[in-house]
Amino acid sequence: MDNNTLKNIIDFLEKEENKKHKDRDTFIWKVKLGYPLTEEDLNFKGDLSLYKSKIKSLPKGLKVGGDLDLYESKIESLPKGLKVGGYLDLRGQKKITSLPDDLQVGGELSIIGCEAITSLPKGLEVGKTLYIKNTPLTKYSDNELREMIKPGFIKGEIIR
Repeated sequence: MDNNTLKNIIDFLEKEENKKHKDRDTFIWKVKLGYPLTEEDLNFKGDLSLYKSKIKSLPKGLKVGGDLDLYESKIESLPKGLKVGGYLDLRGQKKITSLPDDLQVGGELSIIGCEAITSLPKGLEVGKTLYIKNTPLTKYSDNELREMIKPGFIKGEIIR
């Protein structure tokens, strides 16, 4: 199916039928097609699994109410304004070199195997545990990591 046909389907579902399909596939196709995202599209209410997705970037201002799974995806960077209500899984992301300054994660944050992340951003908020195994961050003490992100916080443990 070509991109124009997919765009027409999305238009039909949203305008003609006046329905908002907030599922993963519609979101992915909108991002792939460069289709304009509404405020509602940027506020994804549930879990968003992009496991093994070929999408390379996410839209600025994305808010995911549940978990955001980017394990084995092709994501190259995270957008400014990203907020995740649950767990953010970045395990094994080799192309992500940094996290955005305003990243908020309500649950756990896993950057296991993210070998290019050498520091944590100021203002990072992690509501539960931070997993840093197999990253350059393991050279820092827990106190150094917590100081690095001030005025942000890590409420849970830091697991190496």
